[in-house]
Amino acid sequence: MKAMRNVLGTMMVLATTGGCALHGDALRSTPAAAVPAAGVVLPDTESWSVHDPAGRDYPIWVALPASYAQHPERRYPVLFVTDALYSFPLVRSVRNLVGQGGANLEDFILVGLPPQQGLTSKQSRSRDYTPTQPQRTADDDYSDDVVYGGAAHYRDFLATHVLPAVDARYRTDPARRSFAGHSYGGLFGTYVLLTRPQMFQTYILSSPSLWFDGHYIDRLEQDYAQQHRALPARVLLAIGSEETPTPDAADGPRNDMVRDTQAFADRLRQRGYQGLQVDNRVVPAEDHLTVYPSTLTRALLQVYPGTGPYNGG
Repeated sequence: MKAMRNVLGTMMVLATTGGCALHGDALRSTPAAAVPAAGVVLPDTESWSVHDPAGRDYPIWVALPASYAQHPERRYPVLFVTDALYSFPLVRSVRNLVGQGGANLEDFILVGLPPQQGLTSKQSRSRDYTPTQPQRTADDDYSDDVVYGGAAHYRDFLATHVLPAVDARYRTDPARRSFAGHSYGGLFGTYVLLTRPQMFQTYILSSPSLWFDGHYIDRLEQDYAQQHRALPARVLLAIGSEETPTPDAADGPRNDMVRDTQAFADRLRQRGYQGLQVDNRVVPAEDHLTVYPSTLTRALLQVYPGTGPYNGG
């Protein structure tokens, strides 16, 4: 878990607007070490900021599909992804390559949710994606240099400020709004599902950290079931087959996330919630760090099927 938090905190920095640029001197024969390197900018992307009244500012990254400018009459589904330092360029590439111009994947607007300005990814996601201040024990999975328990505030910030801003700026279809998150991002998506499910119609939850704070999510789901008979959402759960402790792997995962995810999916199905669709997939030979690209690709093919027939290149 701690390794995942560190990886997501250092993956990449994305520049502001469209166009892929190199520093002009990079085309000359000057030794590379003597040339200041310019940042790489992803084409067809935009960045702007939303202010949180709590005194925080968050960048918002948007990647529009290739067809957006050519079809001003069209409204598009929207996918929001947490941990955008990693997931935004990943999903953008999957959409553009696997999509094959709409044949394999329907065009959609991609919205990335990066960390709060001025905080590291670890600091921002540990606070914003977790629902409680966890009970601490010796040698647990928590860090001493971060704050936990800000998911309710971040959820409300997204609902009140970010989602309306995206709908106002772009030709979105609010009835086709999806969420994707991995690890703590998957935990946050699960929390939103059980507290304000109408925020998104589809939840892609990859390796959600359901173990957090003594399986708090299980208690939250029990509370939800006592008050509601309906849970109108499509939930796609996925977990790597290697995200489970094994006797011969001393450095392997401490939490049995395969078991936790399967139990959560079974519980949702057994409740018989009205309007709920649940799919749970164990991805063979993948671990917590490698499962997300495969999960996202397969999930996008389910959520946004193209005009077909499918073309695998």
